[in-house]
Amino acid sequence: MVQPVDLLIENAWLVATMDDERREIAGGWVAVRDGYVAEIGGASDQAPTAQRSVDATGCLVTPGLINTHHHLFQNLTRAYRPMTSAPLFGWLQSLYPLWTAAIDEEAVYLAAWVGLAELAMSGCTTSTDHHYLHPLRAGDLLAAEIKAATDLSMRFHPTYGSMSLSVKDGGLPPDDAVRDEDDILAESERHVARWHDPKFGAMTRIALAPCSPFTVTPNLMLQTAELAERLDVRLHTHLAENSEDDEFSLAQFGRRPVELYEDVGWLSSRSWGAHVVRPNDEEILRLGAAGVGIAHCPSSNMILSSGIAPVVAMREAGCQVGLGCDGSSSADSGSLWQEARLAMLQGKLVSGADKMNARTALEIATRGGAACLGRTGELGELSPGSVGDIAIWRLEGPQFAGVLDDPIEGWLRCGPLAATHVFVHGNQIVDEGIFANPQMEEMLSRHRTVAQRFQP
Repeated sequence: MVQPVDLLIENAWLVATMDDERREIAGGWVAVRDGYVAEIGGASDQAPTAQRSVDATGCLVTPGLINTHHHLFQNLTRAYRPMTSAPLFGWLQSLYPLWTAAIDEEAVYLAAWVGLAELAMSGCTTSTDHHYLHPLRAGDLLAAEIKAATDLSMRFHPTYGSMSLSVKDGGLPPDDAVRDEDDILAESERHVARWHDPKFGAMTRIALAPCSPFTVTPNLMLQTAELAERLDVRLHTHLAENSEDDEFSLAQFGRRPVELYEDVGWLSSRSWGAHVVRPNDEEILRLGAAGVGIAHCPSSNMILSSGIAPVVAMREAGCQVGLGCDGSSSADSGSLWQEARLAMLQGKLVSGADKMNARTALEIATRGGAACLGRTGELGELSPGSVGDIAIWRLEGPQFAGVLDDPIEGWLRCGPLAATHVFVHGNQIVDEGIFANPQMEEMLSRHRTVAQRFQP
């Protein structure tokens, strides 16, 4: 006798599988057993019996969205008025001292808890975090945010970020925000040994992430690339973010950011770079040929006036492009649905109306993110054997009136929209648009109290 599956999502308007064939199944259903997709079928297929069924009538069902770049601690200075009109370098130089003085394990735990809950409500099931601020007195901040993700049952792929080049060395951060490079490398190896789970379907993985060319030395970038190769983990950093980034790299190193990236051994499919707003045509081809991943952060790139990343050209060149919310002091919103919509609109604006649509944006938000994290075939799709990370979107109300024949285009063109139900590894974390954790109000209150330390 066939055992019932744990979860059956049935009667969907459409299941957008994002599998290798990009199947779209009208009237579809998805069955999950032991945290993994067991079967997928359509209205004419016999669905298995299930211990729990969810009626998805009128809903679009997609893989859970994947966030490939964030700075969760920055929601402690969200919409901070003195910084709302600053460009990147001035913004960083003003906020670094505030962050460094106040950050500790409690602050990072609360920021991660609240930030990951916000992401989940936008349909996100897997997030990375680029946490690069580790003052010596602050405690184990990576452990604090991993605990938050574990407490929320979110799939988490944080990076151990680092800064070693302070103001006195020609960098941007204050002296007490940076660490010795030997200590950084030792801590990198320690965190990978403690937290990184290479198994298929793992809930926690670690990548190594020197912050940027203006906060670390080329030597640290090179040694980190060698360490990542030895430990078989991925690499992440900021890359070609804006014109100031270009000018700094040329003045300090005599190289453009992408040239420096190649010089230090990062031009490979093991790495993914955040933003990549300003590569030239030749650099785009080199990034694509190497299979470098790109974390596209449209909101942040506009708010900081960095520019619009050439996403269509980078995808055509062979880059794996995913979506990132970026820090909540620059993007201010942790909605991956919003980032997907902006990616679609920006792509149309800079490359042509026929070069980017909702399906492409959904692919970037799912399969593209999985590729950036080195988890193709595991995350970012609904296929037998993939993880049971699922977002359900109810398309009803006046904003969807008239959407009759294409729920995927309706999903992204209309709105705004939050996810109705979200499952991670088959476990529900969002129910009827509400984050399914009774501690939300308590955590928001504690977060508000801690945030006051960061905003003088």
